Amino acid sequence: MADIPQVRNVVEDMKKKMMKGIEATKKEFQNIRTGRASIALVEGISVNYYNTPTPVKNLGTITTPDAKTIQITPWDATAVAEIEKSILKSDLGLTPVNDGKIIRIQIPSLTEERRTELTRVVRKVAEEGRVSIRNSRHEAIEQIKKFEKAKTIPEDVSFSSQKDIQKITDQVVGQIDELLKQKEAEIHSI
Repeated sequence: MADIPQVRNVVEDMKKKMMKGIEATKKEFQNIRTGRASIALVEGISVNYYNTPTPVKNLGTITTPDAKTIQITPWDATAVAEIEKSILKSDLGLTPVNDGKIIRIQIPSLTEERRTELTRVVRKVAEEGRVSIRNSRHEAIEQIKKFEKAKTIPEDVSFSSQKDIQKITDQVVGQIDELLKQKEAEIHSI
């Protein structure tokens, strides 16, 4: 990598965008229900708590007592009904059981058909992540080409910078591919 500040800034900016792409992909993967209880499934659900949209994780303790159960213990017992309502309204397809103090959610086992559908969904999410990474690469390369055209960096620096940008892109896409492989294994192992 050429030690030219403007090139370094473009590459650093690209790396930050790519890391955001990886984080977004990880977050999307967490939200995909695989038949295993995960706190991440429900913690972001927004609850109407005293007319204020509040994430479930800010209203109580969320635990997974076993691999198939999520348990939510609200700090304020009056929030139980609203939490239950919000979980039912979410598009997760989960059915909460409310005993007045605690909400329990049983995660159903996956059918083979559902596993196939989830595999398709995670592949789509991974592809969206890859597209985001490639867009970051494209922006960085365009910026480097502008510098070259404006004669602020020499042609050889432009060429080597573009090669380095491609190497970084390949590594980051490899990380997304690895995340996909793990998620697919998780879907098919349960």
